[in-house]
Amino acid sequence: MLRCILVFFIGIAYLILGSPLLVMEWVIGKFDPELKSRSSLALVKWAFGMIAHAAGANVIAIGEDRIPTDTAVLYVGNHRSNYDVILTYLRVPRLTGYVAKKEIEKVPLLRNWMRNLHCLFLDRTDIKQGGKTVLKAIELVKKGISVTIFPEGTRSKEPDGMLPFHAGSFKIAERGEVPIVPMCIVNSAALWEDQFPRMKKATVIIEYCEPIYMKDLSREEKKNISNRVHDIIQERYMENKKLLESGGRQTP
Repeated sequence: MLRCILVFFIGIAYLILGSPLLVMEWVIGKFDPELKSRSSLALVKWAFGMIAHAAGANVIAIGEDRIPTDTAVLYVGNHRSNYDVILTYLRVPRLTGYVAKKEIEKVPLLRNWMRNLHCLFLDRTDIKQGGKTVLKAIELVKKGISVTIFPEGTRSKEPDGMLPFHAGSFKIAERGEVPIVPMCIVNSAALWEDQFPRMKKATVIIEYCEPIYMKDLSREEKKNISNRVHDIIQERYMENKKLLESGGRQTP
């Protein structure tokens, strides 16, 4: 329980005590928007690093060398924990906005940092608004800002499975002409959700799979891309889970 209290204290303290930083970022943005984006990312990464350490997260990253460095990408990941955002944000090599549920936009200060990081808020109950969010994401990747989305739409509670992927999410890669990077996250729920409200140390594997270039796919392959990415992540999930359970992969 002490670990949980510490994590929440760090998060709340950063939001409150970091308010002057938001003002500073606002001023920087008036003169250099790109610098504002980079500095906001650095500050949030620092805060997320503190939270991950306090939570006891030991992250093993696989395949980071597969992520293209010459272009923005669309990260597509499975979603089992609130820590998925924190742990994956720590590893993004360039500016990256996340697609988050609309409800988070109601949280003061947090929404300001998220907007600084080019995050988008998705209304899952309004198809029209959802389409507008996808269009905004397409604009971001065309500007060189990567986007991360969890196309299950919500956190999956299936023991070893995932919810179906919403096909509309993949329009970001197709129309934005950027590669898809399937992102498999294993064991993140062991940090908190599996024994809520307590937190405990856990090893989390994040694997970045080979990028998929939509321009290289046939019309039929594009039509079935959501199922293909789903199957890739599902396969890697089961393999990496076996590695964790067998103790076959050691901390670097």
